[in-house]
Amino acid sequence: MALPRLDNATVRRLFLDRHALAEAPTGPAAGADLLALIRRLGFVQLDSINTVERAHHMILWARRQTYRPQNLKVLLEQDHTLFEHWTHDASVIPTEFLPYWQMRFARDHARIPDRWEGWQGTEFRGKVDEVLAHVRDHGPVGTGDVGEGEARGKGGWWDWHPSKAALEYLWRAGKLAVCRRDGFAKIYDLAERVYPPCAAPDAWQTIEWACRAALQRLGFATSGEIAAFWGKVAPEEAKLWCNAALARGEIEEIAVENADGTHRRAFAFSGLAESAATSPEPPLRARILSPFDPALRDRKRTERLFGFHYRIEVFVPEPQRRYGYYVFPVLEGARLIGRVDLKCRRSEETLAISAFWPEKGVPFGSGRKARLEAELQRLGRFTACPNLTFANGWIRLAKDL
Repeated sequence: MALPRLDNATVRRLFLDRHALAEAPTGPAAGADLLALIRRLGFVQLDSINTVERAHHMILWARRQTYRPQNLKVLLEQDHTLFEHWTHDASVIPTEFLPYWQMRFARDHARIPDRWEGWQGTEFRGKVDEVLAHVRDHGPVGTGDVGEGEARGKGGWWDWHPSKAALEYLWRAGKLAVCRRDGFAKIYDLAERVYPPCAAPDAWQTIEWACRAALQRLGFATSGEIAAFWGKVAPEEAKLWCNAALARGEIEEIAVENADGTHRRAFAFSGLAESAATSPEPPLRARILSPFDPALRDRKRTERLFGFHYRIEVFVPEPQRRYGYYVFPVLEGARLIGRVDLKCRRSEETLAISAFWPEKGVPFGSGRKARLEAELQRLGRFTACPNLTFANGWIRLAKDL
């Protein structure tokens, strides 16, 4: 039998809707409303890059432009309705999901020491009990509070001294928790003093929850994409779940059209192909996204669905340049229309725009330019850099390359 098919236009609308990018970025963004948004996404990745604003704040602002960074701090450090741990990277996660992280804690406890030996060496193993006892006896600590007399790194982000590595290991293993951040530095405390008590489901219950919750948030996915969503289910376990759910009739295989007209098989909950036609049309406005946005973090999927090559090489005009994490994708409606290079000069309260590169085939008339400039003005207000400056020739059309 032929598989149910989703055309690319429908696929984009559906995918953006599942990632809360198909509605106007309006409405409340604090307290229970902000928690509901994060629950809908599943998690929000944390990142330290701050050329404009940190990734987690950019992700939330792109969906609710009333959002302000202090709103997230309240949920994390006062209400404790969010906790910080690992998905594919450091993330904030609804605390109601904490029972399903017990398997992650146990697995990281068992596998990290051997995995980290080639990276952090073996010295941190001997510091684990000492660091845990220090936190138990003295309360919350940061990296500077442990490891007295140990050689410090030369400033590299991952250049840890042994006691810092022990802190990170104990956090990943669920023995410690991040109770707050000072600036962007983690402050750790005993997990039982931060996390509410909870019972751990068995391994298969956790796998069932993780796979089902991932597919709900993605809309359609391969078993590998399902496993990668939370980063805590093995690919083989996701395959087992897909096969079992397929046999039960809970999910089905569909053919998803890519931007280039080819099709790819994916799993979806039964009936999605029929209901997807009602997916909303995203508003025709520009949105500046974080490079770590959950809709974009799978670069290969972004390329397939949107035809957007995140790290394409161009000449501007020289030297050869490869786009990286400091260039921000721009979404308009259901299309990624380009990328913008900008930076906050905070002492001057200025958002400096260096360049915008429209995607190939994207006309850049006065209406589109006005929409982009309006979004840049909104971003300037959000970052407390309301003064905008534009470099000469900042719009880099194809003829300029």
